[in-house]
Amino acid sequence: MQILTTAAGLQAYTEQARQAGQRVGLVPTMGALHAGHIQLVQAARAECNEVIATIFVNPTQFNNADDFRLYPRVPEADAALLAPAGCTALFVPSVEEIYPRPAVLLFDFGALEQVMEGAHRPGHFNGVATVVSKLFHLARPHRAYFGQKDWQQVAVVKQLVADLSFDLEIVACPTIREADGLAMSSRNRRLDAPARAVAPLLYQVLSAAAAQVQQGVAPAQVQADAFATLAREPGIIPEYVEIADAQTLQPLASYVPGRAVVLCLAAHLGGVRLIDNVVVGG
Repeated sequence: MQILTTAAGLQAYTEQARQAGQRVGLVPTMGALHAGHIQLVQAARAECNEVIATIFVNPTQFNNADDFRLYPRVPEADAALLAPAGCTALFVPSVEEIYPRPAVLLFDFGALEQVMEGAHRPGHFNGVATVVSKLFHLARPHRAYFGQKDWQQVAVVKQLVADLSFDLEIVACPTIREADGLAMSSRNRRLDAPARAVAPLLYQVLSAAAAQVQQGVAPAQVQADAFATLAREPGIIPEYVEIADAQTLQPLASYVPGRAVVLCLAAHLGGVRLIDNVVVGG
């Protein structure tokens, strides 16, 4: 596995691969890798000749300075996981390499970013779109792989690709969970023992809510029941529970059988913010 640290080095590497007729897969990450990330690398390896993983904790997508400061950083351990999974190159740039000057371009994803993460984390998706655009330009992948745990992010990136005519395919891979249902996340490393013990309740609440939606319970009632369940656990501070159209992400007033619906949740546990989602119908 080759280690690349400069934009020029990444461009040269992928240009050589393309000239040789190789298909290039890109797996953008912020590091602190877990089995969900490794699944993305393995999926890329099954479909591409070259698999480039990136590790970059992107400062422009954090609207909380402490969250950025405390984000787990374990580059040596990450590199040790990537090569056996089929990664052929790892791009680990500095902030100065990605942002030689402050970015001033602003993205507007309309209704897609006015709900859920976009509503609660102003500027978050502008930062995501900025860094993803840079990585797409530098790596010129044929396919880029993202996890469905970040459902809204995947929707935003797909819109970015469509609007800017990037010549690549976005591949979304299923959420990988711990044995107790907790969605794997780099932020899970920051959970203390009490918070980790109650964290599985997030998925339990989503699963119960999904069952209610499929039974025809009104979304407003489903939300109320979910919040009531979360309120019984003092260690959890819920931020939102949304029942939305899986494509547009707009809240639903009622459920139409056969329509794909995404149920999304964000909550704080012991000072750590976690998100999760489940999809029903479609």
